[in-house]
Amino acid sequence: MKLTTVTNVSVDGVMQGLGGADEDRRGGFERGGWALPLFDDEAAAFVNQVYQRADAFLFGRRTYEIFAGYWGLMTDSSNPIASALNSRPKYVASTTLTEPQWADTTVLSADLAAAIGELKAKPAGELQVHGSGDLVRWLLENQLVDEITLLTYPVVVGQGTRLFPDTGPDTALELLDSHSTPKGVTTQVYRPTGRPRYATATPD
Repeated sequence: MKLTTVTNVSVDGVMQGLGGADEDRRGGFERGGWALPLFDDEAAAFVNQVYQRADAFLFGRRTYEIFAGYWGLMTDSSNPIASALNSRPKYVASTTLTEPQWADTTVLSADLAAAIGELKAKPAGELQVHGSGDLVRWLLENQLVDEITLLTYPVVVGQGTRLFPDTGPDTALELLDSHSTPKGVTTQVYRPTGRPRYATATPD
């Protein structure tokens, strides 16, 4: 399966608390809900399509619990996101979650790289990672990501957890697709292509 990460970020790279004021207040974060006022019909259509093409989902524990407490309780089968999440396999990278309540959930608590490698070795399909910042950073560091989808919102949040750390591995990206919605949400799809090339100093 192809492993795809799907992340909503602000222009300054913040991914924390995008959905609501009280979604994630870790670290004293006070600017939650920054994405919803900009989430227009075109952005919604794009996200719906992304979820529909998933064959399975992989989460970090915190994002899993947020999703389980919202989408997992939604019985409206006509909702494309809820129907995808509630009908397809879900995997959680966690060493502390022991009794997941959301149906069709498997906890990956031992050798995570090996477990994800086994999922990726399946002949077809797409394994999607939504949110789950710590997990995404680990996946990128371990070169397990096949495709990166970013939804970038035209706002500078100014505080909060960012997708990429201040220091970390460097990665070259190939742009596969790009689009902008009426409210300025840009969607970019990238393929990691190894380490970047850097310019060398030229003699005077």
